[in-house]
Amino acid sequence: MCYCLSCRDFIMADSIMSKAATMEIPINSNGDTGTLPEDDSLEQDLQQVMVSGPNLNETSIVSGGYGGPAGGIIPTSSIKGPAVYFNPEYLDRRQAPAPGPGSSNHNTNSTEEVSRGVAVEKLDSVKKWGINTYKCTKQMFSEKFGRGSRTVDLELEAQIDVLRDTKSKYENILRLATALTDHFQRIVQTQQALGDAFTDLSQKSPELQDEFGYNAETQKLLCKNGEALLGAINFFVSSVNTLVNKTMEDTLMTIKQYENARLEFDAYRSDLEELSLGPRDAAGVVRIEMAQHEYQIHRDKYERLRSDVTIKLKFLEENKVKVMHKQLLLFHNAISAYFAGNQQQLEQTLIQFNVKLKPPGSDKPSWLEEQ
Repeated sequence: MCYCLSCRDFIMADSIMSKAATMEIPINSNGDTGTLPEDDSLEQDLQQVMVSGPNLNETSIVSGGYGGPAGGIIPTSSIKGPAVYFNPEYLDRRQAPAPGPGSSNHNTNSTEEVSRGVAVEKLDSVKKWGINTYKCTKQMFSEKFGRGSRTVDLELEAQIDVLRDTKSKYENILRLATALTDHFQRIVQTQQALGDAFTDLSQKSPELQDEFGYNAETQKLLCKNGEALLGAINFFVSSVNTLVNKTMEDTLMTIKQYENARLEFDAYRSDLEELSLGPRDAAGVVRIEMAQHEYQIHRDKYERLRSDVTIKLKFLEENKVKVMHKQLLLFHNAISAYFAGNQQQLEQTLIQFNVKLKPPGSDKPSWLEEQ
């Protein structure tokens, strides 16, 4: 049995409340309650509890008697001080440790902060893109209607125009050479079929065997030389296609970036000029400084891309001359040797330019690819 101070105080309070609960209340004949006689012992016990007992503001009184509320919890509102209830879950909450820095709440807050930061960053990016698009569109319409000025590099613009014109003409050469390849491919196939037909008839017509045999050999020789010429033309077409659709196209992509940078540069330059003509108050000075900063950024970008375009145009011209010199010589020698019937010169041309012929039937898909 426990004799600590807290247990003794609770036992004393329990006996006091039990005594109060079992006290008789006299009732008169007319139904009115009589006056409750004073009990000196009850008053002394209460005073002792109030002096030496626990603080009722922080403690609940658990009754073991009867006459109290259900569940054995007695409100202390009848005693001076606020009503206090005993709840076992209170102890569990006081003993539970506080969530540490690695708890789920902390992780949730961190995730929300990261998501919020990403959203703000995307919003700023969209805002900058919108402002830049508005300025460039305004500059573009100003140039079209002759109201705005544009930065022009006459020498570079002339080189760009020459490149575009050259690319257009080379595309025409590429288209015609491809058509020649297709047509000549059909001629070679026809010669191959005609040679096979002559060979078959030479075996079945003894009286014309020699004549059919001569023509069969001629068509087979033409077919062989035609395949050699097709190899040379295909090599020419492949080289021109690389020059036009890769090398020139790459330079034109850089030129496109340069033109966009030029438009942005002129847009921010015009914006800076307009702000410079405005008021010079504190807000105006801040706007001018920001516009000056943006202007410098786009000016550096414009000058860098202009330098890139100049260098690429120079290397493109050198590469074009080198490639086309070789390909035009190959095309001329191969065509001349074929139509002159000079098989040896045609073979020498292929060896000179390192043209490798595809074996017959290599273009056809294999039986595995057809499945």
